[in-house]
Amino acid sequence: MDLSRFSCEGKVALVTGGSRGIGRACALALADAGADVVVSSRKIADLEPVAEEIRSKGVRGLAIAAHNARTEDSEMLIERVVEEFGRIDILLNNAGTNTYYGPILDQDEKTYDITMNVNVKGVFILSRLAAREMKKQGGGCIINTSSLGGLRAADLGIYCVSKAAVIMLTQVMAKEWGQYNIRVNALAPGIIKTRLSEALWKDPEVGEKAVHQLPLMRLGEPEEIAGAVVFLASSAGSFITGETIVIDGGRMHGEPSHLTTHQS
Repeated sequence: MDLSRFSCEGKVALVTGGSRGIGRACALALADAGADVVVSSRKIADLEPVAEEIRSKGVRGLAIAAHNARTEDSEMLIERVVEEFGRIDILLNNAGTNTYYGPILDQDEKTYDITMNVNVKGVFILSRLAAREMKKQGGGCIINTSSLGGLRAADLGIYCVSKAAVIMLTQVMAKEWGQYNIRVNALAPGIIKTRLSEALWKDPEVGEKAVHQLPLMRLGEPEEIAGAVVFLASSAGSFITGETIVIDGGRMHGEPSHLTTHQS
């Protein structure tokens, strides 16, 4: 196989939520694959070190502060990317939030609105703006970070609902925008050791319980999501659209065999 098909050389990528965790790992992986990369999140101070890491790989890197749930910020972000680089080939919608842990019976309307605005509305706004540019230039690739929680109910109810919406939004955009050579896919990570998921792994007892639900018997690292992003963004994934790739250490397929095997 020609491994050059995994190259992103000459492409321009925008990664939201790019200051840490999955976003940072994916931004650096895209830079390793040859793309120029713009990273965005709310705080510029957190972004600048990542942009510097990107530039150290011999490609162009730029940090832009923006709140993905605000239309004016998203409009500014796309305008800056096109102004600086002339195009946008790859959009990774990775920015997300989860402001609570517990049953939806205990949550209020504000929690619902914040979660849905960032996790769903933000993806809709930025994807639509990026797609308009991609349509002009003849195509592009959009990747949305959903979650295993978008496929299986968990103790993060509103978060799960928002991530399920991201999966359907991905499918709708893929169906509508395929005619413009715009591919749209989603990722559904399981528990990855990031700041956003600290409540699920930082506490030793909770973390041990989570590990014992995984056939691989360990939690994921942000870098283990990045390979799928490069694959989908490159020509190696050129016939894939509307899909959700689960990256969860086997959790979707049930408990580890040592928990289900009965010995006499």
